[in-house]
Amino acid sequence: MYDIIIIGAGTAGLTAGIYAARAGRTVLVLEGNMYGGQIVNTTEIENYPAIRHISGYEFATNLYEQATELGVKVEYRQVTGIRTCRTYKEVQTKEEQYQARAVIIATGAKNRMLGLPDEQRLIGAGVSYCATCDGAFFRGKKVAVVGGGNTALDDALFLSNDCETVYLIHRRETFRGEAGKRKVLEARRNVVFILNSRVVELHGMNRLEAITVEDGQKIRQKIDVAGLFVAIGQEPENQAFADLVQLDNGGYIRAGEDCVTNAPGIFTAGDCRTKKIKQLTTAVADGAVAALAACEYIDQENEDVFGI
Repeated sequence: MYDIIIIGAGTAGLTAGIYAARAGRTVLVLEGNMYGGQIVNTTEIENYPAIRHISGYEFATNLYEQATELGVKVEYRQVTGIRTCRTYKEVQTKEEQYQARAVIIATGAKNRMLGLPDEQRLIGAGVSYCATCDGAFFRGKKVAVVGGGNTALDDALFLSNDCETVYLIHRRETFRGEAGKRKVLEARRNVVFILNSRVVELHGMNRLEAITVEDGQKIRQKIDVAGLFVAIGQEPENQAFADLVQLDNGGYIRAGEDCVTNAPGIFTAGDCRTKKIKQLTTAVADGAVAALAACEYIDQENEDVFGI
C-alpha cells in the first residue's frame, strides 16, 4: 500500500513525486514507456527560469534522479485502469495491481504527427511541435507551420516576429482558427499562405533542409526551410480512466488549476488535463499542486476515519 501512486513519469509526474516524497509520503510512479515524456525530444531548453541552457534529455534525467534519490519508486508498467475501493484506489496494469490512498494521473499528451517518413528522425533537428519552445532557434531563417486551428495561427504569428519567412500550410481553403488572427497574418509581409495543400515529404540528412508540398491537383513544389512546426493537435492518453474521471470532448481530464478531478482521491497534472498553456513551467506547477492536494486529501481521510 502506497500513499500516492502517480501514473506517468513526465515532468508533471516526477515533480509530483518530488513534492510528495518531501512531504514524507511513500510514492510509486508507473510509466508505460520511458521517463521524461515529450521534453526528452527537445534538443535545447532556453525558457526554463534559472536554467539558461539544457537539453531535454538532461533535464528529464536530472528530474528523474532527483525524484529517485528522494525515495520515489519508478516501475515501468502500462496502466490499464483504476478501481476505487472503500479506503484505497487500485491501479491496474497488465502484470499486477497496486494499491494507494490517492492517485495522480499525469499521462501527458502526445503530439499528433504528420505520419511522414523521417519525421520521427528529424524531431529536434528541424521538426518541432512547439513554436514557443523552439522558435528562437530559427531566428532569421525560413520556416513552415502546418495546421488550420488557432494554435497554428498563433505559431505562425509568433514565428513571424523573428523568422525571415513563415509558410503557413493548411489542407483546406478556410481555417478553423479565428478570422481576426488570419487578418493579422495576412498583413505580415513575411507570411506566405499555402492552402489546399499538405506536406508529403521531408528532406535533410542530419537536419531538415526542405519540404515537399502537394496541392489538391497533385502538383508538388519543394520549399527550402530550416524548421517545420506541426500544429495539428494533440492526443491525450486518458481513455483508460474514462469510466472514472470526467473527460472533455478532446479526451482531456476536466480539472482546474487545483488539479482536482470529479473522483475523490484522484488528481491530475500536466498536459493530460484541461488547460490553456502547456509549457514545461506549467507542468512543474501542476505536479507540485497535485502532490500537495493529494497529501491534504490523505490527511483529511485519516482524520475522518481514525480521528488523527
